[in-house]
Amino acid sequence: MNLSEYIINDIKPLEVTDKVSDMQLLFNQLTYSHIPVINEAQFYIGCMSEADAYCFESDKTLSDFKYAAEGFFVREHTNWLDVLEAFAQNSTNIMPVLSAKNAYLGYYELNDIISLFNQTPFFAEAGGILVVEKGLDDYSFSEISQIVESNNGKLLGVFISKSENDLVQLTLKIGNSGLNEIIQTFRRYSYNIISGHEDDTYLESLKDRSDYLNKYLNI
Repeated sequence: MNLSEYIINDIKPLEVTDKVSDMQLLFNQLTYSHIPVINEAQFYIGCMSEADAYCFESDKTLSDFKYAAEGFFVREHTNWLDVLEAFAQNSTNIMPVLSAKNAYLGYYELNDIISLFNQTPFFAEAGGILVVEKGLDDYSFSEISQIVESNNGKLLGVFISKSENDLVQLTLKIGNSGLNEIIQTFRRYSYNIISGHEDDTYLESLKDRSDYLNKYLNI
């Protein structure tokens, strides 16, 4: 997936010789969490955050606060998943893009990268979502694929959506099949089913039995 067409240059990066008041004015006009800053030689030195911008004396220059610049960036050929990870790790909605020689090329906007994610089969193709849970050392992606495919399902995507207390939750997108048989097979392999689903006849059976027991006890 080529991201170069998504590089934006609408906002010129600030220079260290610019005043803090210029940065504050720019933040007032934009919805970005950060603004790229370059030095006198036009090399990228980092991003200034909106949270910090209003803590600085407005009559000083950015060179007085270079220590506060956050040095995150991606390369022009960085994989889009790694770009998305960089956004998340740095809590930003703007990501500077540098060439292999560290020349500043522009920036990505978070919404543009997320839109690419929405175009992947995981979101774009029809299918069901299933969340399963198992011990950190007990699950395997090969086993998950085998469970889905042995029930004539097609695994469109899977990722670890939660990891806590030696347990992991995995979110699966499954096409080409009803989920009930797949859910029952996951249970036989000692996976906990976290997400409820209308095709889950096991849960429906438990509910019916519970309702019957309640009616019996109320007689």
